[in-house]
Amino acid sequence: MPAKDICLSRMPLVAIVDDDEAVREALSELLRAMDVACRTFDRAEAFMAEFEPDRFDCLITDVSMPGLSGIDLLRHQRSIGSTMPLIVITADTNPATRSRAIRCGAHAYLTKPIETEVLLQHLQSALRRTAFRSDAE
Repeated sequence: MPAKDICLSRMPLVAIVDDDEAVREALSELLRAMDVACRTFDRAEAFMAEFEPDRFDCLITDVSMPGLSGIDLLRHQRSIGSTMPLIVITADTNPATRSRAIRCGAHAYLTKPIETEVLLQHLQSALRRTAFRSDAE
C-alpha cells in the first residue's frame, strides 16, 4: 500500500541513518517507489545536527555505526521527548541488543537481510501512528 493511501496532510518524510551507502541507496529507492520522501544520513551525529521536532515522520537506523550507535540515537530521541517512530534495521542478531532497542522505544527491530514486505508493513504501521498522533494534536 503506498504511503499516499494513508490520510496525511503531506507526503511522509523518513530519515535513514546508516553508515553503509549501499543500504542507504536501496532503502531510498524503495521508499521513493512507495511515494515516501526520504533524507539519508551516514551517521547518527549527522542526523542529530539536522533534527527538528515534527520534521520527520519516521526514522530507520542501523545499530552498528561509527560514533554513536543506533541505540544511542534511540536513547537521544527519547531523552528529548521525540515520539517519532524508529525502525531498527541491523545485522546484529543478539537478543540482548534487540531487547535494548525495544526498551529504548524502537517501533520494530528487523535483522538483515530484510524482507521488503516486512519492512513495508512496519513502515506503514509507523506512518499510521505518526498520522494518528498529528490528527490528535
